[in-house]
Amino acid sequence: MLGRPETAAISAAGSGAAGRRDRLVLAALLLLLACLAVLSMGIGRVTIPPDRVVAILVSRVVPIIPSWSPAEELIILGVRLPRICAAMLVGAALAAAGAAYQNLFRNPIVSPDILGVSAGAGFGASVAVMLNLGALVIQAAAFATGLAAVALCFLIGQAINRHSLVVLVLVGVVIAAFFQAMISVLKILADPVDVLPIITFWLLGGLNKITPDDLPVAAATILASLGLLYALRWQANVMSLGQEEARNLGIDVGRMRLLLVLAATLMTAAAVSVAGIVGWVGLVVPHIARMLAGPSFERMLPVAIVSGALFVLLVDNFARAASSMELPLGIVTSVIGAPLFLALLLRTKVAWS
Repeated sequence: MLGRPETAAISAAGSGAAGRRDRLVLAALLLLLACLAVLSMGIGRVTIPPDRVVAILVSRVVPIIPSWSPAEELIILGVRLPRICAAMLVGAALAAAGAAYQNLFRNPIVSPDILGVSAGAGFGASVAVMLNLGALVIQAAAFATGLAAVALCFLIGQAINRHSLVVLVLVGVVIAAFFQAMISVLKILADPVDVLPIITFWLLGGLNKITPDDLPVAAATILASLGLLYALRWQANVMSLGQEEARNLGIDVGRMRLLLVLAATLMTAAAVSVAGIVGWVGLVVPHIARMLAGPSFERMLPVAIVSGALFVLLVDNFARAASSMELPLGIVTSVIGAPLFLALLLRTKVAWS
């Protein structure tokens, strides 16, 4: 492991004026996220003013004489609060996973599904839907097969060349293609009236069926994975220098790679299990965070986490308010994310670093 002098040298970029600027950016993003969360809870077919939303939330901690109806309280606490929390968790998880993978593979076009986790999770959910299992079982199946896909990718990659990240990426592409093909087979075999629409809409992503019971396991997994990734942030920073440089600085490259992949995979699988396949978040948001906080993983990770939560919450608000019929979240993130990514490329006009 690195000693104190090396740690201090690597962390120096986060101190001084740059560190103060990062803290201001992060504080501004957190304030914006909190305001947007309150406004989001008032958006819907039944509009609820922000002050009433805050009062309902505060009433769960401090006794307040109700100035709202029981129906409004049920809408906020039973429907919209779980959805808002899920949107923020999913956004934070996908953005952090994307930042970790881009840093590890030193590639600006890497996203959280690079090792097949999304395709594997989609296959598991499709099988569960075909078997007519319940919502919680569908989530569990998606989570388990997402992890299994990445584990298979890692095992095959290690068998071919345990030191090559290129081989790992190539195996991930193959594994993802295989599970996508299996999903296509299941869609062909599915009942076109009852089963196929459920599979299709699940794969398109969405938060419209989130309930309070869906959150505890996914939230615990995502928060624990984010905690692990944050704890490893400066080692991950060293990994971005390359494998040889990391070894020379005392990093156990194989162990660190496994831990980073594990954390990113766990949070991605948990996010996909509750929201379906939501693309572009893990690709676009890390670039935005890098623009705001710089290329240092240690500095940009907290910004990426908050920016991801903010981005998905914004997109989810648009998905449920843009028309009378709610749009699938995965489609909206793609429609917004693709031109946004091109705009970021046009703005920077420089190589990723």
